Amino acid sequence: MRLSLCIIVKDEAKSLPQCLESVKDVVDEMIVLDTGSSDETVAIAQSLGAQVEHFAWNNDFSAARNESLKYASGDWILVLDADERLAKDVVPFMQQAMQEPNALVVNLVRKEIGAVQSPYSLVSRLFRKHDRIHFTRPYHAIVDDSVTDLLKQESQWRIIELPKVAILHYGYQPGTIASRNKLEMAETSMTTFLKAHPTDPYACSKLGALYVQKGDCDRGIKLLEQGLQTVLTPDSSPRALYTGLFSTANAPLLFELHYHLGLAYSRIRQPAQAEQHYRLAVQQPVLNQLKLGAYNNLGTLLQTKGDLNGAKGAYEACLEIDPTFVTVHYNLGMVLKAMGQLTAAAGQYQKAIDFNPNYAEAYQNLGVVLLKLEQSAEGMQAFKRAIDLHQQHNPQEAARLRQGLRELGFQDI
Repeated sequence: MRLSLCIIVKDEAKSLPQCLESVKDVVDEMIVLDTGSSDETVAIAQSLGAQVEHFAWNNDFSAARNESLKYASGDWILVLDADERLAKDVVPFMQQAMQEPNALVVNLVRKEIGAVQSPYSLVSRLFRKHDRIHFTRPYHAIVDDSVTDLLKQESQWRIIELPKVAILHYGYQPGTIASRNKLEMAETSMTTFLKAHPTDPYACSKLGALYVQKGDCDRGIKLLEQGLQTVLTPDSSPRALYTGLFSTANAPLLFELHYHLGLAYSRIRQPAQAEQHYRLAVQQPVLNQLKLGAYNNLGTLLQTKGDLNGAKGAYEACLEIDPTFVTVHYNLGMVLKAMGQLTAAAGQYQKAIDFNPNYAEAYQNLGVVLLKLEQSAEGMQAFKRAIDLHQQHNPQEAARLRQGLRELGFQDI
């Protein structure tokens, strides 16, 4: 069973080597479609054994991705971007899934490194080479539309989901999006598409989420509500599902619409509406990893309104899905501290520190609860570490914390 990597690039000399290194021993060929690089991208790809082809960029990601598919000779296609890496431990599971005789698409979990909100997404990036599978949409190009149409004609095919993290995506690192003007490109492309397809719920979801991200919540809510209405209208049968096909067709799209509406209503300080949408989001039958951001945000809302038990439950649901979610350990620690459960709170702060040794706020709050537990030496050690970390990034907070401790009688700080 031959596997081809297909990737489109432009000026990716910095990130491409790590991407290709992560897959070169897994795939049988690497197809790199260059869309006009002016740096060393092409030379780097060739030096790593990739077959390089060229394509004149036309502001349409689906056109470029479809061009790359033309050069693939494998039985299966793996699609990555230059800022992504394949996780090695998922390879045996991928290979097993590709051996399934009726497998058509293998949905892969992607970890969004550095993402502020949702740390995981589901992407349809591993699929059988089939003359009727192709990418659609000029931005957020997906194969889902074509796969949906194919399944209507050839019902024997199966969609498989691998719950393990398969792709590590570094595109959310600080400055990455801004440095490449990705938001502006995305808005222009999706606005044009939506004008031609005004009732497309997938387009409403993506563009609405972008408006919320940019702070234009009114426009975002309008589009997200429009998309939600389209999906929920009994007469509607939207062709687009969502990246990551599910047995329950519209669940992923409904999840995303509710999730981003939760974000939007939180930003405009309408917590009741935000809570409602987060609760509807986590009720959708999607992979649990995708729900982490919604559970965390729901916990924050409940914590803010004083529902500490509800917040504790939301955070614990989060950690049951992903015990390594650093921010949630910290948030749970804050709730436990507010509930007077100081020993348990200290344990959560310590877990946050174990996963992120540079977590200044976790050290600071650990110091607070240790002092309350009359563990002064350990508490002062935590405070000193917090001050050192704050000094590196927020000297004003370091000075404020130091002064506060001195006022409490701790002079040697």
